[in-house]
Amino acid sequence: MSGGVSGFSVQLEELMAGAEKLDGLAQDLLWAEEESGRILDELCRADHQPAWSGAGYVASVRDSAWALRTVRAEMQRISAEVRTCIRDYEKAEEHAKTSQYFGYRSHQDLLHSAIVILTSKAADGKTMEWLVSQLGAQASAMKTNIGQNPWVRDAVFGIASGLRPRHIDVQREENMAVDLEASPAGLLERIRQIEARGPGFIEVLEVPKGGETAYVVVIPGTQAAGIQAGGDNPFDEAGIGEGMFYSSSEVNQAILEALEAAGAKRGAPLVAVGYSQGGIHAMNLAADPEVLRTYDVRYVLTAGSPVAGITPGVGVSSLHLEHEADWVPGADGAPNPDTRDRVTVTLTNPVTTPEGESAGLGPGHRLSGYGEAASLVGASKDPSLVQSTAALGAVLGAGGAVTATRFSLSRTPPTVPKDRRDPFSGRPQPGAR
Repeated sequence: MSGGVSGFSVQLEELMAGAEKLDGLAQDLLWAEEESGRILDELCRADHQPAWSGAGYVASVRDSAWALRTVRAEMQRISAEVRTCIRDYEKAEEHAKTSQYFGYRSHQDLLHSAIVILTSKAADGKTMEWLVSQLGAQASAMKTNIGQNPWVRDAVFGIASGLRPRHIDVQREENMAVDLEASPAGLLERIRQIEARGPGFIEVLEVPKGGETAYVVVIPGTQAAGIQAGGDNPFDEAGIGEGMFYSSSEVNQAILEALEAAGAKRGAPLVAVGYSQGGIHAMNLAADPEVLRTYDVRYVLTAGSPVAGITPGVGVSSLHLEHEADWVPGADGAPNPDTRDRVTVTLTNPVTTPEGESAGLGPGHRLSGYGEAASLVGASKDPSLVQSTAALGAVLGAGGAVTATRFSLSRTPPTVPKDRRDPFSGRPQPGAR
């Protein structure tokens, strides 16, 4: 586990704060040491005057100055050793993270495979060779280099027709009373419920607590479309690209529309929960300036999601569930940041695919497995997890009877300008007229 009040980086921050306090005390002692030296000089001059002898006073002040010097030097020595330890710990942690994330998960190979799958329908061999070489050179900084380079980003996702984000229509479908367990496990159960409702659905929960009403946005995982990726379901394979490279721009707008339709007032407390692809959208929601201006985003829960490169707004608490046998959370090639407000739980229990079920993306990626882990998280006495679950409880209380509003989301059909050409071959793209 990493992050939270007992997280590695947080502990290092506290060590550094302790070293800085020692430096401050040493500076105060230095001032006292200099002052005692000044007094000693005055006494020494007085000691040589007729009819007065202050030898005892002089000796006492001299001893005090020496004692101050000794204590001050020891404080500075301890501070220096603490700082050296911090540097050694940081180097060791960085080495451990590098070994973990680029050892058993082989993120670059997985990244290449995923992009090939998404783009193979419209890419010839020459284009794919170019694409893979470009991604290989930038995979270790995928979010930064590709995500912030619009030309590369658009080229990658423009190769396959329809993979770029498109406007999403939002349709309110149903409204019902449900019983909510306001815990990590209870929120993941809502994902299971909304996935069972059908493809393209999200859920907005209206949770009364005291004198205010909080809202929970429930976002499903990837709903595979196969060769129809980039169709009308915003949560198909193309949705992964929107989440990782376009900051969920259209999904965020659709969620804002759904929240307004559900009656969420400006400034209302907001919790976002998502599984797999849904976790990417949930974190992007908490990082979107427009969303943060409109609602008081307080908590995000993700399960099996690659979200290391997404930084939520200030004061947003987040809990990330990952399994060491699940390659998906590491698909962005980096560990989640270790901060006071951000807790990552890495599961290590053995997992298998139940008989009769599809292997999917592997047994470690099953939502049911993350649900079981979330129950353990809720009962944990670990200080970081206690604080994280308490932050969730502060927003939603104990749960109980709440109102659930479900919305169906659908992408508008793609439009390709008649003069649109492939950026590599120069030939008209499929669908161009």
